[in-house]
Amino acid sequence: MHAETVELTSKAAQDVVRVERFTRGVVGPSQAMLGPVKDGWTIAARTAPGCWGPMITPKFEGGHEVTQPVAVAGAEIGDAIALKLRRVEVTSLATASGVMQAVDGRYVGDPFVAKLCPKCGAKSPPSHLEGIGQQAVHCDTCGAELSPFRVANGYVIVFDKENQVAVTVTKEIAERIARDPSSFARLPDASEQHSILAFAQADVPGLIARMQPFVGNIGTTPSRDLPDSHNCGDFGAFLVGAPHKYGMSREELDRHKTDGHMDANSVRAGSIVICPVKVRGGGVYVGDMHAQQGNGEIAVHTTDVAGEVEFGVEVIKGLALDGPILLQRLEDLPPLARPITPELRSKAKALAQRYGSFELEDNGPITFIGSGPTINDATRNGLDRAAKVTGLPYDEILNRATIVGSIEIARLPGVARVTFLCPMTVLERIGIAHLVRQQYGL
Repeated sequence: MHAETVELTSKAAQDVVRVERFTRGVVGPSQAMLGPVKDGWTIAARTAPGCWGPMITPKFEGGHEVTQPVAVAGAEIGDAIALKLRRVEVTSLATASGVMQAVDGRYVGDPFVAKLCPKCGAKSPPSHLEGIGQQAVHCDTCGAELSPFRVANGYVIVFDKENQVAVTVTKEIAERIARDPSSFARLPDASEQHSILAFAQADVPGLIARMQPFVGNIGTTPSRDLPDSHNCGDFGAFLVGAPHKYGMSREELDRHKTDGHMDANSVRAGSIVICPVKVRGGGVYVGDMHAQQGNGEIAVHTTDVAGEVEFGVEVIKGLALDGPILLQRLEDLPPLARPITPELRSKAKALAQRYGSFELEDNGPITFIGSGPTINDATRNGLDRAAKVTGLPYDEILNRATIVGSIEIARLPGVARVTFLCPMTVLERIGIAHLVRQQYGL
């Protein structure tokens, strides 16, 4: 037996696994797993902000700071794991975000992954903050300023989680917050990132925003080490032919990734994410919580926050997936993909009988996540996955997504949601009908 197999089988499965440690920007088989957690039980995690903090912290080799993976008892390669999100709660008092610009000369091929000190040439060097502003990150070795990113247009935003409202602040207040970023960011103790609040960018003051927290990166461990922000088809495209140690071919990327980095704003409390198992135990991780985002994360970044996430796990045997399936909250479903109510079914039955037809399909909503270099590629990927998993003809998937479903952007440039009403017989065959019925009261 491999060492990993011995370790996972020798540990007693736990009812609840609590996670408070992180992987410094990398997901994959090299990361030791916690657990295992019992099938049907709970993972509770403290999460660190994604994106901007890790982006300006040179020693990170990915754009997020996700949690150490957790093994799920009984999960084998070729199975799937359903993650039932119960709680997604913001703990940060403030964060900062904006449109990014990479700084030439401070990275090798990819500023998210292979950061470089422009003075001493150290790769992924340790660093510290000196003062505030966009020149605050400095190399521990030589003292040079070395952030590989600038904020082209940005903001600092403060939160009232009780009333679920947020407000962007003025430059004066942003600078006051930047002088004590730890008090406002509320980073977990084990977090190693610099807080983006130190940049104190305040180009859009006085903007009122509703809060609707969700998780941007959640899923299972890919079968090869990847930067955590690149476990997807669009950011992952930067790895194809890259001149650093995570470089790979397109075929390798497609084979190994699990598309955990979705940035779908409907991955929030009350939703279910069904994830592929590509390593034994699954290796469930979570991170990159956001306080709010519309469809598309158009600015490429949104409000990254620290938080607490709790979810149940359920192993689905023999459901081989390439990427996630999402069972959204009822109110998050596109209108045409919402379950058929008894009242509407009765009216449809009368209409069908008027024309001599007596067959009405029993179905339920399902969403396939697709990803790729562009939103068109992502849409095609989601449609292909839907056809492959359900066994329905591709052209039928097109028809269903058109008249009883929808295509929605999760992230630009390339993550899409493909939603449609799927026959219950198909959902039964693939082993998730019970989840669909529970989710929608069918």
